[in-house]
Amino acid sequence: MPLDARTVVHRLAEAGCVAADEEADELLGAAPDGATLEAWICRREQGEPLAWITGTLPFCGHTLHVEPGVYVPRLQSEELARRAAALVPRDGWAVDLCTGAGAIAVHVMAEVPTATVVGVDIDIRAVACARRNGVSALVGDLGHPLGSHTFDVVTAVAPYVPTGGLRFLPADVQRYEPRHALDGGADGLDLVRRVVASAARLLRPGGSLLIELGADQDQALPPTLEASGFDTPDTWFDEDGDLRGLSTRATARATGSGLPGDESGDAWGGRG
Repeated sequence: MPLDARTVVHRLAEAGCVAADEEADELLGAAPDGATLEAWICRREQGEPLAWITGTLPFCGHTLHVEPGVYVPRLQSEELARRAAALVPRDGWAVDLCTGAGAIAVHVMAEVPTATVVGVDIDIRAVACARRNGVSALVGDLGHPLGSHTFDVVTAVAPYVPTGGLRFLPADVQRYEPRHALDGGADGLDLVRRVVASAARLLRPGGSLLIELGADQDQALPPTLEASGFDTPDTWFDEDGDLRGLSTRATARATGSGLPGDESGDAWGGRG
């Protein structure tokens, strides 16, 4: 007997899905047949990310492909994507570090089609996923594959959850999503600080860095930004008043930061 919408919503709600109605609509709309729908519901009842099950995710009006094992882009990252797109000049150059499925890069490419946008991620699976989404993505550690080339905008949704806070994440996130995409070290800023050092080298003077953050991390990061030659940062918050990100501009002395964490290679033929 075919599953009706009410039954699907009930099962998802019983499994703890907070947006059971929306998820039911997505599953019912994407499943090609009843057997697939049943299998997908069972997977979701076990906590597997919906995007891994259907293979797609809406982001800033775009449909992203998301492969199992790849970090699922969050709705909260859409604001960073919009802000970044507004800062990329026509015919400008942008790089999305820790690109994952390429969500930020996809939106920037769509909004500024004349710009050159590249993504970088250390995870081979993520890079393959980003490429499927149309992003020119490279495997590498932050700016390492980009050599001495300069950019107008650098973005990053790096892992920023403090190690001690991982246990407070939803159980399904802890069970399924890659820890390396979540764990930011003792204060959540281990990789973020390396992103700052990398951006200091990658950005032209006056170029912009946008990073996703949370909690009170905007209070801890300014010394690193100042040491790397960035201006006083601006922050943004969501409707609940929670910190969601930080943006700042590189000064003339930002390039060539002395902070450790990003020795460049020269594996990509971008702008010199």
